[in-house]
Amino acid sequence: MYSIETKDLTKKFGDFTAVNSVSVKIKEGELFGLLGPNGAGKTTLLNMLSTILTPTEGSSQINGRSIQDQDAVRRSIGMVFQDNSLDDELTGRENLDFHGRLYHMSRELRMSRIEEVLELVDLKEKADSLVRTYSGGMRRRIEIARGLMHHPKVLFLDEPTLGLDPQTRRNIWDYIRKLNEKEKLTIILTTHYMEEADNLCDRIAIIDKGQIIALDTPKNLKNVIGGDLLIVETSNAEELKKHIKFKSQIIDKSMRISVKNAEKTVLDILEIARKRKIKIESVNIKKPTLEDVFVHYTGHEIRQESASAADVAKRRMKYMMRR
Repeated sequence: MYSIETKDLTKKFGDFTAVNSVSVKIKEGELFGLLGPNGAGKTTLLNMLSTILTPTEGSSQINGRSIQDQDAVRRSIGMVFQDNSLDDELTGRENLDFHGRLYHMSRELRMSRIEEVLELVDLKEKADSLVRTYSGGMRRRIEIARGLMHHPKVLFLDEPTLGLDPQTRRNIWDYIRKLNEKEKLTIILTTHYMEEADNLCDRIAIIDKGQIIALDTPKNLKNVIGGDLLIVETSNAEELKKHIKFKSQIIDKSMRISVKNAEKTVLDILEIARKRKIKIESVNIKKPTLEDVFVHYTGHEIRQESASAADVAKRRMKYMMRR
């Protein structure tokens, strides 16, 4: 069974196509990642799936219901926005209670569910403290708890660990895994952290210029690179490329070569460079990572850029007003 199915899903803003004919199927209980450079269409795709934006063309179903049936879809999904959207003047418990009221949950159901989600994210002891006293990691956890209040079947997480320190980020990973297992949730995650996607996701889609250009498990995506990755830094990469027989890709001053025997290849390249009087600044050998896969498909490294608080607040207000 599939939690999400899209067919030729497209969104245009005037002459600009933000999402271009995306067709994908996401299984029930899958932890699915979306990777892409800034402006690739990730957030626009999430906004269509969560009914914030209406598609220009194509169709999509969430839990068997068309996204045109907005009320039914919204009752079955949870959304955690990229930036803080909590009310700092309320406690964690009050933020959860307010969310439950917006979804017309009865008082009895709200009270029991609040206790359940607080336990899931390990915040029972801090539930009655004002949110403004929370650390960054605690805020993300209470936002995730809020997204779970109404028992969604699908949870959208937009950059859930952006700006957090490495230890807190890993703690959030543990909570996401626990939610996926205990709540039997389908989770769609956007991230700029390659390690995060590699550790958490069952499958990953790489999006660029509004299209899915690669989709597979992290392991299979890394196997696309094949063998070792040889990275040669030189200011004359184009000239060096003319004289080597290996398939390579140039990113700025970096030449990336996928080879089976990296040690022998290094010697061959250094000899070619010596004969052609090409200065080599550095040579590195490493195993392929998800970041290397990203560079392989998109031709550039991923850069982190968060949406402004005003943009996030505007998206959330628009979402709640349309409920």
